[in-house]
Formats: sequence, structure tokens, C-alpha cells
Amino acid sequence: ANMKQEFEILNQFIKRRGLRYTSQREKVLDIFLSKEGHISLEELYKLVREKYPDIGYTTVYRTMKLLCECGLCQDLDLGDDVSRYEHKYAHQHHDHLICIKCNKVIEVVKQQIEKLQDDLAKKHGFLPVKHKLQIFGVCKKCLNKGK
Repeated sequence: ANMKQEFEILNQFIKRRGLRYTSQREKVLDIFLSKEGHISLEELYKLVREKYPDIGYTTVYRTMKLLCECGLCQDLDLGDDVSRYEHKYAHQHHDHLICIKCNKVIEVVKQQIEKLQDDLAKKHGFLPVKHKLQIFGVCKKCLNKGK
């Protein structure tokens, strides 16, 4: 996806919200977009601090909330009370297999599952806005360790 689009989405959202523009939010977005996969708030904060020591934790936290609200980012609950985020804009919807031993997350995409979910919703005259499927279990590596 074109980076500029993400910044445009954020800026339009900020305008609609009547918030004032700050370059700090763009800096946080920039760092977030540079990392693929899942990133915790703590990890993101460290990366932001390395490049922009003047940006505080609260700014990073609030910016991530904004990014979730405007659809650029999705927060991920792996059941361990750690805030994690992943890119959402221009990314294919995927589900997660989550290892309860090492917290590893495997992203999986299965069109049949997506279709089934759509069919289910349609059958009930329901308009789905978002959904997440998370399967908790033990990954191959951890299983082999246990043998």
C-alpha cells in the first residue's frame, strides 16, 4: 500500500474529529507502518523513542487508539493483557492461531472460513462489521519440546 494513503486517512480522521494536527502522530504512524506483523505497545514505544526521544508514552498510546479508530490498525488480544497491534489497511483479513505456551501467533487465511462467516450472517439478515477468529493451542515447536 502507498504510505501516503495511510497518512491521508489519519489526517482526514483527525480533521473530522476536530483534533488539532500534530506531527508526533505522523511519526508514530510512520514507525508503526515500518514494522510488519504484530507489535506490542512497549516495543513500539521503544522504537519511537530511539528515533524521536521527545515523544512520550501517552502520545504513542493515544495515537495507536486513533489508528485503531480510523481503521489503519487493529488491536490484538492474545489473552495475556499485553496491547498488541497489527496493520489493517490494505491487508487481507486473516485469522490467528495463538500458542498458549510461547505466545507465538500464526496468521492464517482460509477463504472458505470467510465465506462461511458471510453466509451465516446473511442467513440471519445480519450485517457484519468486523470479526476475529482466534484459535488458542500449542504450536509445533512447543509440542516437540514436550515429547
